[in-house]
Amino acid sequence: MMNLPNTITLFRLVLTAVFCGAASAEGVVGYAIALSAFILGAISDWLDGYLARKLNLVTSLGKLLDPLADKILVCSGFVYLSAKGLCPVWVTALILCREFLVTGIRQIAVEKGTVIAADGLGKWKTTFQLIFIITALVYLTFESVESTHFIVTTLQYLSNKDHLLFPLSLWPAVALTVISGWSYFWSSKSIILDQD
Repeated sequence: MMNLPNTITLFRLVLTAVFCGAASAEGVVGYAIALSAFILGAISDWLDGYLARKLNLVTSLGKLLDPLADKILVCSGFVYLSAKGLCPVWVTALILCREFLVTGIRQIAVEKGTVIAADGLGKWKTTFQLIFIITALVYLTFESVESTHFIVTTLQYLSNKDHLLFPLSLWPAVALTVISGWSYFWSSKSIILDQD
């Protein structure tokens, strides 16, 4: 059913396309648009879940579509940042593998009449991933901006790739990617190994 939360989820896919196009254009304007689109996508991730629970509009479609839209947005961000040299390629490969694994598990579950919603570990993983990507996009947006304005200099300092925010968001994201992927597999092993 295409209710309001599911519509917001679909809008996140549109924002992902805007992000990809704007980031590819590069430059301050391109990066600013990409950053804005990504932040709106991240906000929509929280908003659709909140509205679904608040308005009692949780649907099986939403449980499947919401994590899928999250994966597409986040994976697009990591692929781009790896191309820019801001994220190790093996980290992006690991994240992509984890997402394919979880998507496959969910597909098997659906075929057997079960819907697996995102768990707490997966949500924390996504949170750290979003923080890292947004930090990197802020860095790309402001690295060439010459200004002494307090807001600009603060953003440049906090988002600098040599600053603590880069590793403090990336490495917990990597750890949670592995842990949550294993958790999905372990909790669903009976479904995966069931031959009926």
